[in-house]
Amino acid sequence: MSNLSIMALIGVMSILCQWAAWRLRIPAILPLILVGLALGPGLGVLQPDAVFGDILFPFISLSVAIILFEGSLTLRFSEIREHGRMVTHLLSIGVLITWVGSAAAALYFIGFSIQLAALFGALIVVTGPTVVKPMLRSVRPTTKLSNILRWEGILIDPIGAVLAVLVFEFILASTQAEGWLTSLQAFGLTVLIGFILGYIAAVLLARAFKKGWFPRYLQSVATLTIVIGIFALSNAIQHESGLLTVTVMGIVMGNIKGLELDEILEFKETLSVLLISALFIILASRIDAEQFFALGWPTAFLLATVIFVVRPVSVWLSAIGTTLNFKEKLLVSWIAPRGIVAAAISALFALKLQQAGWEEAGILVPLVFAVILSTVVVQSLTAKPLAQALKLREPPALGFLIFGANPAARNIAKALQEQDIKVMVADTNWEHIAQARMENLPAYFGNPTSKHAEENMDLTGIGRALIISPYRQLNPVVALHFLDLFGRNKVFGLETTEHDAPKRHQLPENYRNRLKLFGKGISFSKLASLTFQGAQVKTTALTESFTYQDYQERHENRATPLFAIDNQDFCRVFTGDQKFEPQPGWQLIALVTGEDTNVSEDTESAKNSEGN
Repeated sequence: MSNLSIMALIGVMSILCQWAAWRLRIPAILPLILVGLALGPGLGVLQPDAVFGDILFPFISLSVAIILFEGSLTLRFSEIREHGRMVTHLLSIGVLITWVGSAAAALYFIGFSIQLAALFGALIVVTGPTVVKPMLRSVRPTTKLSNILRWEGILIDPIGAVLAVLVFEFILASTQAEGWLTSLQAFGLTVLIGFILGYIAAVLLARAFKKGWFPRYLQSVATLTIVIGIFALSNAIQHESGLLTVTVMGIVMGNIKGLELDEILEFKETLSVLLISALFIILASRIDAEQFFALGWPTAFLLATVIFVVRPVSVWLSAIGTTLNFKEKLLVSWIAPRGIVAAAISALFALKLQQAGWEEAGILVPLVFAVILSTVVVQSLTAKPLAQALKLREPPALGFLIFGANPAARNIAKALQEQDIKVMVADTNWEHIAQARMENLPAYFGNPTSKHAEENMDLTGIGRALIISPYRQLNPVVALHFLDLFGRNKVFGLETTEHDAPKRHQLPENYRNRLKLFGKGISFSKLASLTFQGAQVKTTALTESFTYQDYQERHENRATPLFAIDNQDFCRVFTGDQKFEPQPGWQLIALVTGEDTNVSEDTESAKNSEGN
């Protein structure tokens, strides 16, 4: 195959792996690594050194720099304190124990030098959101544990990256200098340049954005260009200081108050997905098959120590002073898959260390990949049964995210909540959100598709979305976002008309025809009008003597069915293409107009019919 064909194959396989991960609800890193191993050591189709030649090393370096910068933007020191003592301890005590314990295991079982053992321990400190979040969606641990594990994954990413970069820089400094004093001086110079350049670049770029020196459409591209430029400049001033510089730059920018980073994060995240997908296939294909399969029993003992000793010890000590019980600590101990940062950085560091004369660094990559595969595969297969056995799983994600906290949406949310159905309302209108909170409804203020919502909006137990808002431009964005997250047939929107929304703001035709919440002809305007006129959301029990047909006859055109809760407590949604009919024993939730009709009359009618 030609080099062009190979590069096209990498691109196609990257997208297929990401799609497969989305469909199977598994971390994308798993199919990416497996495909890389298959194309490289397995079939011999992909040989990156031959395809990319001299640009392979610069490509890997720049890719890792961008990944580190994007990850470090999410480290906000104020958030560490906001998420409880357990998260704080995991990011401090837990990181230290994982680093030291893993390094000691590598030193004993693998026979690494102290320097490489310390680097290995630093590399596998990181779990990362890209592997934790898919696992949490599958396992569905309790809200408390889900928040702990999710925030550990988000915040430990840049912390572990800084630690790994610092250890790597020290090893290189000790290699290039003679004596410990000279090594410390070289290391200190690298750290000094990294921190000074990173800080200056972050402050100047933030000032440029705040002053409006760049138009908004150029901000993301300008950030990328400056990151690459400062990375190259730092390396030119002090050899191999660039990674530390861009990491510091990201952390500083992430903690500057008043700096809007949403668009930059979105652009960087998209770019990181593209880079990571291609990078992982390339890195996995470069692994020496003989070296990987010859890891042997020492590696098995190392993996067992990392999984069964180091992680539990770090969790148990981090849990001192917290409210976690034995079962909760056991489950947190078992969920710690390694991911993106560990694999990407290990490959780059191994290449550079081998160039610097550290031949034993060649085993670093297959060893880290073995840790990634074992933790992701084993924990993905066993975490769910363990959570089930410990009774720490949330019920199936059958609750509703309701986009809209207006009076109509709040009435619907309260009716669902009264039936013990989990709900979360989201809105960009602060007055509506404030009212929802006063009515004891879980609420999120802001755009539910934003990066902030992804990190802060608790969707535990929620797997369906109802779009009940007047926002013509935002409704389609929210609907499409949660179609990707929840899947088809789990996102419902009110019918739109040409009067309600111009075509440019409507959903695509194939979606618009499916999203007819509460039946044909029920638009937001009609729902809001009925609510304003005094219509109420009422719940009625259906029986053998008071069937759905009886209910319809009694209310004629005064009731709009919204939901039906069956005998298995599953809440079904009425839509324009409804394919079910409520049965005796079900609960019917409807929007009822007219003063002569109320739930007590329906219930009394049902009892009288049963008595006759």
